[in-house]
Amino acid sequence: MYRYDDFDRALINERVGQFRDQVARYLAGYLSEEEFAPLRLQNGLYRQRHAYMLRVAIPYGTLSARQLAGLATIAERYDRGYGHFTTRQNVQFNWLELERVPDLLADLAALDMHAIQTSGNCIRNITCDAYAGVAADEYRDPRPLAELLRQWSTLHPEFAFLPRKFKLALSGAAADRAALQFHDLAVRIVAGADGEPRYAVSVGGGQGRTPVIAEPLHPGLELEQLLPYLEAILRVYNLHGRRDNKYKARIKILVQALGLEAFRAEVEREFAATPRDRFALVGAELERIAAAFALPPAVFHASANTGDVGIQIADDAAHRRWLRRNVLRHRLDTHAIVVVTLKQPGAAPGDASADDMRLLADLVGRYSAGELRVTHTQNVVLPHVRRCDLAALWQALVARGLARANLDCASDVVACPGLDYCNLANARSIPLARRLAARFDDEREAGDIGPLAIRISGCVNACAHHHAANIGILGVEKGGREYYQLTLGGAAGDDAAIGERLGRAVEAETALEAIDELVAHYRRERRRGEHFLDTVRRLGVDAFREACRALDR
Repeated sequence: MYRYDDFDRALINERVGQFRDQVARYLAGYLSEEEFAPLRLQNGLYRQRHAYMLRVAIPYGTLSARQLAGLATIAERYDRGYGHFTTRQNVQFNWLELERVPDLLADLAALDMHAIQTSGNCIRNITCDAYAGVAADEYRDPRPLAELLRQWSTLHPEFAFLPRKFKLALSGAAADRAALQFHDLAVRIVAGADGEPRYAVSVGGGQGRTPVIAEPLHPGLELEQLLPYLEAILRVYNLHGRRDNKYKARIKILVQALGLEAFRAEVEREFAATPRDRFALVGAELERIAAAFALPPAVFHASANTGDVGIQIADDAAHRRWLRRNVLRHRLDTHAIVVVTLKQPGAAPGDASADDMRLLADLVGRYSAGELRVTHTQNVVLPHVRRCDLAALWQALVARGLARANLDCASDVVACPGLDYCNLANARSIPLARRLAARFDDEREAGDIGPLAIRISGCVNACAHHHAANIGILGVEKGGREYYQLTLGGAAGDDAAIGERLGRAVEAETALEAIDELVAHYRRERRRGEHFLDTVRRLGVDAFREACRALDR
């Protein structure tokens, strides 16, 4: 993984000093709340319902064991002993005192971490396929490009005050595991006719108040074209994006307003006028960065013996379920990808205690070459586990209650913090997520149901990506009470789709009953080998709407 150099560290430490001074001036009364708000947001600091929240950047979802252990210490020192992993592959701390935030940022800087551009109308934290570099279906590892784009976009003076926030995702695999089509801008690395990498660009995707699936803008740029082309897109957006109405300020609205062809023409004109000399060293820089992402030497020294795995788990049904669901194929036959789902009974989705983080950091150091990934579904990944270590890793996770075999199952619920924390929310997400996870907790039943993505957002901002869920849940407010709007048939991968509304919004209890009936109808009507989403698409949403009696109460 990428290691910061002296330039990176100088930049981040300088930013910590600037914010320390800004906080001191605000607390002394020299800065008003109106003046201070944009300064704190540029450093990822939000004012939530009960306290300040800091959103920490985890670029392309990659963490070292040392960094994860450091986050555990920060959780204890400044928060209430836990962190919250988000759908943007970041981590948030929700209970902060403003006076201590500069010290927290200094501690982050010592870990080669920061919170820059995790908020504000700028290019946000760049996300990536969580299995990048190790997936068996990958053509090229997108993380070196993601790091190049991180360096290009961080504090870019031209794009620090865009019309609205801007989200970018990358992938280099056959399957889309980064929700590319729901991003403002996405880059997919594909093979050109000559066998060399090309960069396919899509634009104008997003969720929120107006969910839109991205449209293809360019089928395959060469490397030397990519950065000037991305700058051309950002310039067109900066020039034409609306600033008079924040609900119509995202690039997806601009693409719709102009039409894709007119938008493409604007980009091509800007691209043609962009000097190329500034990008002359991109190839050499990408090559330099890529060297840091080679598989760790320890991975290549692994034993090829995988027989021990079958022997140790032959009589353990729970272990076999975990191997089937949470252990994925690695590009090397000697290794496996292991997903730890942060969906423990009674906990908020994505929450990890300081003790959990320390245990994971220790396991990452022992079994995953010191590297961890964060997914956009609020789980974590150990990407470099030797197959002969799977049994020992599983036993360590079981001892801590982190060995749930529920990846992509109904109990693997994704949820935003909701009304328990967020000023923008209309309804709570966490209590409903807990009840759903408890309802579908039985691992054998979960195996029979199969893959089922359930996601809960507390408001139309859609931080939990409910539009892209097989069953989506949106919190709304009616007469001072919390209600939930259900959608059906969404998907986030190559078959991206926006869920269709089932009916009127219902209360939490009715929502649980409705979801139970939706799952029951699927189990009655499915064909052999058919997943939930397949059945919805074959029968149509109306068939499920009719079956969902609870919605009519």
